[in-house]
Amino acid sequence: MTRVEPIRWIPVTPADLAELLRGTAATVLADRGLDASVLPETLTVERPRNPEHGDYATNVAMQVAKKVGTNPRELASWLAEALTATDGIESAEIAGPGFLNIRLAADAQGAIVAGILRAGPEYGAASTLAGTKINLEFVSANPTGPIHLGGTRWAAVGDALGRILSAQGAAVTREYYFNDHGAQIDRFARSLIAAAKGEPAPEDGYAGGYIADIAAEVVSKHPEVLTQASDTQQETFRAEGVELMFAHIKRTLHEFGVDFDVYFHENSLFESGAVEKSVETLKKSGNLYEKDGAWWLESTNFGDDKDRVVIKSDGNAAYIAGDIAYFQDKRSRGFDLCIYMLGADHHGYIGRLKAAAAAFGDDPATVEVLIGQMVNLVRDGVAVKMSKRAGTVITLDDLVDAIGVDAARYALIRSSVDSSIDIDLEVWTSDGNENPVYYVQYAHARLSSIARGATELGISAENADLSLLTGDQEGELVRTLGEYPRVVASAANLREPHRIARYLEELAGAYHRFYAAGRILPQGDEEAGPIHTARLALCEASRQVLANGLHLLGVSAPEKM
Repeated sequence: MTRVEPIRWIPVTPADLAELLRGTAATVLADRGLDASVLPETLTVERPRNPEHGDYATNVAMQVAKKVGTNPRELASWLAEALTATDGIESAEIAGPGFLNIRLAADAQGAIVAGILRAGPEYGAASTLAGTKINLEFVSANPTGPIHLGGTRWAAVGDALGRILSAQGAAVTREYYFNDHGAQIDRFARSLIAAAKGEPAPEDGYAGGYIADIAAEVVSKHPEVLTQASDTQQETFRAEGVELMFAHIKRTLHEFGVDFDVYFHENSLFESGAVEKSVETLKKSGNLYEKDGAWWLESTNFGDDKDRVVIKSDGNAAYIAGDIAYFQDKRSRGFDLCIYMLGADHHGYIGRLKAAAAAFGDDPATVEVLIGQMVNLVRDGVAVKMSKRAGTVITLDDLVDAIGVDAARYALIRSSVDSSIDIDLEVWTSDGNENPVYYVQYAHARLSSIARGATELGISAENADLSLLTGDQEGELVRTLGEYPRVVASAANLREPHRIARYLEELAGAYHRFYAAGRILPQGDEEAGPIHTARLALCEASRQVLANGLHLLGVSAPEKM
């Protein structure tokens, strides 16, 4: 039997180890005349729940053995022999029916730390989405009131997702769809007029202090407005009111750390004739049919649960007409992928937008719709109720005033958007470990304090002997640091920014345990030795990764707390 030549390469991250494992497995199979093409493109490498079982584990032998005509434990033994002859692998042991538990050598763990220090702010970045042009539309709240908690969730999650996709090499355009067309804007204008006249809000209108404030601003700017003819008065309050409301929305979002590249006006689709053009295109293709005086998109042919009215029987465009024209506009601007982040009551948009894409002969996969669930602000154990029209809405400003920008962003991002969340005021304003953002930021502040202390002592991590990082807590922290690129890639691929937040909490926990296990800097008359500089390098790498992750969430990384 020919001996497998060791691969002279130290695995630095789980992704590197998976690549190394695949190369080793391919060589092992080929050496025995077995078919290496059955290997998955990417092998699964995970951290075992019990650290005593090793640094990483893989089930590749069980995946592949039957396909190549051997049993899993035998294949695992061949892989173990080859891996233990590889640089950076201390041991590879067979467990159970054919699992492989792999332990990295100290120099491999040191290579993780060195790689982080070299990469700096770029650690975790990749080019997997390079060349992909993404339109990311989020918030897009109607300019009829302040942004409520649901919209605030999308502001935080959308901005974080944009940062994460950009970190993977995508060209991301953040876009706000400005709904300045339709019946809700007319109701908004009528509500302003009523407030200006001191009358109750219309039955189908909007109430709340902000309506009175905007109405007063319009009257101050146009003192003659209440004496104008009704049509002129309606248009004045509509135009001025929407402008004032949207200026407030943009200012609030900016203070929340969210800015957009494009503010797209819905009304422009009608004024430019884009809606009419899209309708005519669909008529010519045969995907729009007439029934009962209305024009319907035959969307059931493309997977939707029902056909959709595009032009109503009165000749007016239905809401979907603007959506169809808007999608075409996005594609005409060269976007490869259009991501829509919509509220909990928009599940129907998934089928209709993908159907619209298919009806134009486009790939439905160019449309992705993410649906976010509700957010409750809990006060004294009771969720505060929201009603935009009743004027009791809990807004973005209310949340920031209550817990601050960092806590608000983190609280809204750290849970999957598929689930509703309660934001407990007591938890998110506390200075303790029960507050997730405090827990993570405190780890960064503690690391910053160590860096300052090292500078005062004249100690540098430069040329540290990283092979000395062999302690249990050191190993746990190093392996957690090595997971970061995989977590960022997964967050991008699955459109799940909450993975970054949960990872940062895991990293902060690993760091706090490392900190409690032994001294990092010398104390008293003790002289700095190689172990101190090695641990200082590990601290610098930890601080860098915490800062990188917090940046992706749009949350600050404080140096003092």
